[in-house]
Formats: sequence, C-alpha cells, structure tokens
Amino acid sequence: MMHVVIAGGHGQVALLLGELLVERGHRVTGLIRSQDQTADLERVGVEAMLVDLESVSPADLAGAIEGADGVVFAAGGGPGSGAARKETVDYEAAIALVNACGTAGVDRYVMISAMGAANPPDHADPDDVYAVYLRAKAGADDALMTSGLDWTVVRPGRLTNEPGTGKITLGPSVEGGDIPRSDVAEVLVVCVTERSTVGEVFEVVSGDVPILEAIAAL
Repeated sequence: MMHVVIAGGHGQVALLLGELLVERGHRVTGLIRSQDQTADLERVGVEAMLVDLESVSPADLAGAIEGADGVVFAAGGGPGSGAARKETVDYEAAIALVNACGTAGVDRYVMISAMGAANPPDHADPDDVYAVYLRAKAGADDALMTSGLDWTVVRPGRLTNEPGTGKITLGPSVEGGDIPRSDVAEVLVVCVTERSTVGEVFEVVSGDVPILEAIAAL
C-alpha cells in the first residue's frame, strides 16, 4: 500500500484519482483550501487536510506530506481565475511542493501539466490568461524536471466529462484533442504507483491504445 498526497485534492481529476487509488487499497490524503470541500473527499475515502497552497509556510507544507510515498500536483487557479492565480498556484505552488518534497524526503512527484507547455508563448500578454497559464505550467515543469526528484510530467489535452474509454494516444508530442477526466485519472494511477514513468514527460489524448499498453510503450 502506498500513501499518496494529492495537492489540489478537490479538483475534478483529483477526486477521480483519489477514488481510484482508494479502491485499489492505497491511502490518499487530499490537500484542500476550504473546509467546505472535506465532505466531497471523505465521500470517496480520501483523507482531507486543510492546506492553502498559496499561503502555507514551507515548513508546514513539508509537514503535510511527510511520510508520503508520492505526491501528485493537481492544483490550479481554475478556469475562472485571472493571470495572477496562474502564477501563484500553477507556478509558485507547484514549485513550493517540489521544495517541500526535498525537505520531507519524498522523492516521487507526478505533475499534471497541460498540452502546449512544451512550447509556451515567449512573452505572455498579461491579458491573455491562457498564455500566462502555459508559461506558468512550463516553468513549473522545468523546475520539477531539474529538481533531482523522481518525476513524471503528464500533459493532457482538453479535459471533458465524457465517460472514459480506457484508450489513449500518448507520446512526447501528439496531435491535440480531448480526453475524459476519468481516463486522465487512470493514467495518473499508473504513473504514481509504478516506477516505469519516472523521468518521462508526455502528452495524452483519447486514442485507440489501452492505457497500460500505451504507458508500457514509453
């Protein structure tokens, strides 16, 4: 059994991931920023811990993940947030979690990134929130990949709430497309519980190859 900590534990993908991990016998802690989110985590068997990633001290964040076997960064400013929260959550909080892993001795870190982060705009217009978001994701990915941790960076396409198919297209660079959140969660389960994707960064959309087969082909 692993103990996995999910930063941004109330997100849609995070809740699906937490539920899958619990179903498979793992202990899961979700870091949340509002006590009102506790019930949703507990409903799927995930332990809730109140940690505001934008204001928590480095020592307290390290304490929150101490003893974990791995972390998943699933936090984000959210679709309705402005450019400032892309910086404070998608970039700064992701790096804070990298540093916390170093302090707490947690070596496994899985990052939920985004397609387009491999080649973000050179200069993001502050009014172009999506461009700021991609640059924030790219910066966080780069920091993780040079951290010395055992990392995996997953860059999904456009997320949907369609039923999962269990089949994907995966690679360092793939044609843009959609992918159900439930399929992303299944991919993340494999990434965080197995060592085969350590040091891999890949894009993933819906496709024709079963998830386990596609990941094995990496």
